[in-house]
Amino acid sequence: MQTWQHSVIYQIYPKSFHSHAGNATGDLLGIVDKLDYLKWLGVDCLWVTPFLRSPQRDNGYDISDYYAIDPSYGTMADCDLLISEAAKRGIKLMLDIVVNHTSIEHEWFQQARSSLDNPYRDFYIWRDQPNNWESKFGGSAWEYEAQTGQYYLHLFDHTQADLNWDNPKVRAEVFTLMRFWRDKGVGGFRLDVINLISKPADFPEDNSDGRRFYTDGPNVHQYLQQMHREVFEGHDLINVGEMSSTRLEHCIRYSNPASKELSMTFNFHHLKVDYPNLQKWVKADFDFLQLKQIFSDWQVGMQAGGGWNALFWCNHDQPRVVSRFGDDGEYRVVSAKMLATALHFLQGTPYVYQGEELGMTNPGFDSISQYRDVETLNIFRLKRDAGESEASSMAAIMQKSRDNGRTPMQWSTEANAGFSRGEPWIGIPANAAQINVASQMDDPDSVLHHYRRLIDLRRREPLMQQGVYRPMLQDHLQVWAYLREGHGERLLVLNNFYGSSCEIQLPEGVINAANEQRLLISNYPDCPLRTSTMVLRPYESFVLHLTG
Repeated sequence: MQTWQHSVIYQIYPKSFHSHAGNATGDLLGIVDKLDYLKWLGVDCLWVTPFLRSPQRDNGYDISDYYAIDPSYGTMADCDLLISEAAKRGIKLMLDIVVNHTSIEHEWFQQARSSLDNPYRDFYIWRDQPNNWESKFGGSAWEYEAQTGQYYLHLFDHTQADLNWDNPKVRAEVFTLMRFWRDKGVGGFRLDVINLISKPADFPEDNSDGRRFYTDGPNVHQYLQQMHREVFEGHDLINVGEMSSTRLEHCIRYSNPASKELSMTFNFHHLKVDYPNLQKWVKADFDFLQLKQIFSDWQVGMQAGGGWNALFWCNHDQPRVVSRFGDDGEYRVVSAKMLATALHFLQGTPYVYQGEELGMTNPGFDSISQYRDVETLNIFRLKRDAGESEASSMAAIMQKSRDNGRTPMQWSTEANAGFSRGEPWIGIPANAAQINVASQMDDPDSVLHHYRRLIDLRRREPLMQQGVYRPMLQDHLQVWAYLREGHGERLLVLNNFYGSSCEIQLPEGVINAANEQRLLISNYPDCPLRTSTMVLRPYESFVLHLTG
């Protein structure tokens, strides 16, 4: 197995992680300050969201210089120190890089827009007339450039111009910049919306928004294989592709080692189970049966096809999982542990988003003035203009806003939760005094110690890495139950997703009196010997190693 198949990756949103300088926002040296904590936690790799130079129209995913650090995060010397100090602790740095598009402030685009015959013109995609494709951020996917009288493609914000990957010079430049960072010592790449890089040459009209033509586009596998040859081959790198609106069969191909493309893929299907009729900005409960069905389909499918999953609940664009799929009140601790167990025993590489290991909750901001996210502010304005009540709008925002996951990391009971000596860029949740690293470090029953145990188990239990996934009780309205099997052994993983007790009856042969039971982990202090019929307490979760 590859090293990344038994790794756990920790995601850092540097703006909110820790400020070494005492500023409103975090910085690279703030990450350096916390490397000993991350080493103690046991993670192998840090995914840091973009910190390259950017006008920050889209949270750093609009890069204006691939070879420079954004001043808000520090200097290249700070980055070099982070790479070297992490390496001393056996931790790799995974660079989050965007190569589907650049900022229009990038020198390539500035050159391209200057004239029709500029050598950089063909670095981007231009048309005399736009087709009817829509931007993922709303409106047309084409922006008129008055200086040269043509339209350029932008699948995202109009300040994010799509690169023309059909131009071999573009690919050469991208691979050059990736080798620069590889040779500097980064341990891998997280490739933003990488399955969108290949567009059809004819740009056909569409009866929808156009995504069916460019998602997993015509030459995407060819281009990723070239990237593998020119950047990855012969180097021990972790490469994860973020896949927008993708399908299982493509993710198998992207991540199957025989394809020589990527290590693993992110998909987001499981994070739309609380979007009624695919509408995000509506307060709604999640569909539990759909949640476990999606996970099971991808587990079984990727396993059968030799692919590899990136496993995650949270990131900088999502609400806190304990508030979303657990209980952030009475059962916060046990439900946070349950959610962690359910995810970490799946096949794939787990990702832990900063604060998830503490059971951090949505902040409960109930006034629009407390929010900073441009998407949230836009939605509030649109809903107000459409006549929706403020109470209804805020209910959805409190549940769904990206800012739920962007509040500062809660380090201690000190001022600003130990994040910074200065006033943070966004408010600190009121519960930071109770939920923080310092208090949980001293509590062996804390969410933090549960995550530490899970991370340690992944290294020591081969079935977590290689065992065949087999779902059970798929129709049960409260419980996600599955096995990981191999070599005459099995792991039984049981997770009650609700705050009420329930009885389950396991299928015949799963567990019997002849089995030797070894408890691997539980979220309750007591876990008695189990039989095929059992009662699970509220949010109860445990894993048994069974032999015999």
